[in-house]
Amino acid sequence: MAQLSVIERLEILADAAKYDASCASSGTAKKNSIGGKGIGSTEGMGICHAYAPDGRCISLLKILLTNHCIFDCHYCINRKSSNVRRAKFTPQEVADLTISFYRRNYIEGLFLSSGIVKSSDHTMEQMIETARILREEYDFRGYIHLKTIPEADPQLTYRAGLYADRVSINVELPTDAGLTRLAPDKNSRQIEGAMGGVKDSIAEAKDARKRFRHAPRFAPAGQSTQMIVGADAASDADIVGKASRLYDSFGLRRVYYSAFSPIPDASAVLPLKRPPLIREHRLYQSDWLMRFYGYNPGEVMQATGDDGNLPLDIDPKLAWALKFRESFPLDVNRAPREMLLRVPGLGVRAVNQIIAARRHRTLRLDDVGKLTVSVTKVRPFIIAADWRPTTLTDRADLRSLLAPKQEQLELFAA
Repeated sequence: MAQLSVIERLEILADAAKYDASCASSGTAKKNSIGGKGIGSTEGMGICHAYAPDGRCISLLKILLTNHCIFDCHYCINRKSSNVRRAKFTPQEVADLTISFYRRNYIEGLFLSSGIVKSSDHTMEQMIETARILREEYDFRGYIHLKTIPEADPQLTYRAGLYADRVSINVELPTDAGLTRLAPDKNSRQIEGAMGGVKDSIAEAKDARKRFRHAPRFAPAGQSTQMIVGADAASDADIVGKASRLYDSFGLRRVYYSAFSPIPDASAVLPLKRPPLIREHRLYQSDWLMRFYGYNPGEVMQATGDDGNLPLDIDPKLAWALKFRESFPLDVNRAPREMLLRVPGLGVRAVNQIIAARRHRTLRLDDVGKLTVSVTKVRPFIIAADWRPTTLTDRADLRSLLAPKQEQLELFAA
């Protein structure tokens, strides 16, 4: 069998990396830079967009070291029993590719994951060697994100964090039962043990740098994880609860959600269809509520229906507001910041601007309208100097009035 060229391997391994959501993609449909194939795409394979610790949006080469794997996770296209084209790179080849693309100004960093070949320790050593070559031989100062393997020796994970800006360990599925059924080679306690080790190493490195100026950094951009949505029977309430616990227990920077996507030659235990993409979107919105809007997990779960899932036709913030209408309307000239953050249609920036502006003048509805995309969504829940919703908040058809148009929902579901 003929040896695959670098470009052929790049096409296979960049495409195989698209299933990992732990590195955010731009989501655009731009043409790529190599004859219509994977490496230049911004669609979640090849080149993707992520955010640096200082908030800059950066482009990363998103690739697998290999798609060979000794594990047989049912939901993974690269599982041992999957009938896919296999390819692999050496650490030197990935380092050379990264530098080549970096010098052409295509990318600013690398996101590297891998199937598990030979053993977890062997694979981690290969990934670490890639990062070592970049840092020590090429003096590469760009961003590196390494997807670490929880089954590997903790010392290897520690070495990875010394080279990488961010490390991540996928919890994969929100429930232990789902993980046992769909990923028999993985263990939730082992995964969370590895995440705990990363958390401790980050804390120790920060403490050391306070005392010693030249102490080594360890994953300065923190750690993240990914959960697959819709591959098992877990509800949104299960997922929200799991995400909250992970944030609290391990100080994660992000939990990423990836809607299950049917794969070729799929296992019979998997769903036949992917869940609607709008479900993934609603989970990201609920995540935002917990991280930036002061909602606790229990409050987010209050927005779910009897089946434990978030509504698809409206966002979770609006769902909560409609369920607790007695908390509204709020006077934008007097209400505390933590309550204004609960007004549907008002974001963090808008609320901060309201707080700043009302120190100098009394706000009218038009003033609030200038700070939001749609004042229609805001009006039923606020009082302003010239506006009071009277019976609007109590209308039985308020949900249908405020829900997005059906065509917009279909864009998410496509």
